[in-house]
Amino acid sequence: MNDGETNGQVDAQVSGDDLQAKPVALWRELQVVPEMMAFPVLAGLSAIRAPRGSSRPVLVLPGFIGSDYSTVALRGYLSALGHHPHGWGIGRNVGPANHIVTGVDSLLVKLADRYEGTIDIVGWSLGGVFGRMLAFNRPELVNQVISLGSPIRLQRDQSNVNGLFELMGSWWRFSASPKKLDIDKIPVPSTAVWTRSDGVVPGPTCRQTPGPTAETIEVRGSHCGLIYNSAVLRLVADRLAQPEGEWRPFEPSAGREGLYPSIQNHLSIDNELGTSRGGKVISIDEA
Repeated sequence: MNDGETNGQVDAQVSGDDLQAKPVALWRELQVVPEMMAFPVLAGLSAIRAPRGSSRPVLVLPGFIGSDYSTVALRGYLSALGHHPHGWGIGRNVGPANHIVTGVDSLLVKLADRYEGTIDIVGWSLGGVFGRMLAFNRPELVNQVISLGSPIRLQRDQSNVNGLFELMGSWWRFSASPKKLDIDKIPVPSTAVWTRSDGVVPGPTCRQTPGPTAETIEVRGSHCGLIYNSAVLRLVADRLAQPEGEWRPFEPSAGREGLYPSIQNHLSIDNELGTSRGGKVISIDEA
């Protein structure tokens, strides 16, 4: 489905500079405090105006060291939109320990059986990495993956939490290898969200190569605050409002363009090339 078609300039930018990128200073993540404080008001306003679509089953995966408690706010927002969000119920995300890998795979299978259809996945940070791996291994069970600040191409020493990750590996007996992570192309529609002010992983490493059903969206804010970010909430609501089995590149609503400093998908590439696809809906069977 995602055949990797892309504008050459964008592809070179994604694959080359990422290996040299570094996250901003970790203390910059303190901006998550005002982001969390503003969440109740901004989420309420967003829920009033956000598109609903059909009620979708959504698996929400927490970031590194996070648990379902860390995604309560996002899941509450999705519930307000009429969706059926599910936490993963595995405890803290300590990394690719055996109980995490097998547990999340089993949960996806159970949810797909329960709803008799595909599942949307929203993954924050390392949760997005797991979401993309689930889509790679079980594409028939996944409708789309939305990753929030999830490193798609990363060398181990590029992260500000590499030491903690290695400690978890020693404690839970999983290997911190490989030294380089690359999960760019997955066989389901995907939206990768990133921020330049990411203090945990280098923002550029969270981008994916644009393709017929793959896009990268930049927002402003912290890594830890992505699930409270009003621009992210609007984006996630828009993506989940699409009919199952169909996918359209993201287009900000009028007056909201400033929330998204850069968008890399086929619409943006067509604009750069002077062509237009008119926001065509792509059937997953055709992609």
